[in-house]
Amino acid sequence: MSAQAPIPAAAQKALEGLADIATPLPVSWMPQTWGWTALAIALSVTLIVAAWRWRRHALANRYRAEALSALSALEAQALNTHTRADALVHIAELIKRTALAAYARTEVARLSGPAWVQFIRDSGVHGADDASTLLNDIEYRSRASLSAMSDADAKAVVRAARTWIEGHRVPA
Repeated sequence: MSAQAPIPAAAQKALEGLADIATPLPVSWMPQTWGWTALAIALSVTLIVAAWRWRRHALANRYRAEALSALSALEAQALNTHTRADALVHIAELIKRTALAAYARTEVARLSGPAWVQFIRDSGVHGADDASTLLNDIEYRSRASLSAMSDADAKAVVRAARTWIEGHRVPA
């Protein structure tokens, strides 16, 4: 091994006079003009308003999601001949409860018979007419006649109920 040779004094002096490499300051992410700030504020306000409107819409239609969930549970019972009668009565009740949640109680609670059928038809849903009369008088039918209903008729009641729940429009 060889020892390192000493650095001459002149070279040592030159090395001491060197300065470190100067790095520039990092670039700021803050906008340099007022236009970018205004755009950021406008975008933030737009996002807040959109989130607020989405939340309000979701809360206003929560009853619809709950009704569709209850209808899905009743659908399997409506297709079984042993539980069909009870399921069909519950579907008719579900439609009335959904209407009471969506519309003013004074407008819906008093409806029965032809007025109820007309209300279902006037709510702006095409396809709910198929079983609206059946939904109207289901609670007055005997359990035996409801149990004897064909699978196709039971499916039509469920389909009409789903169509009405998904598609009825509530005035603003």
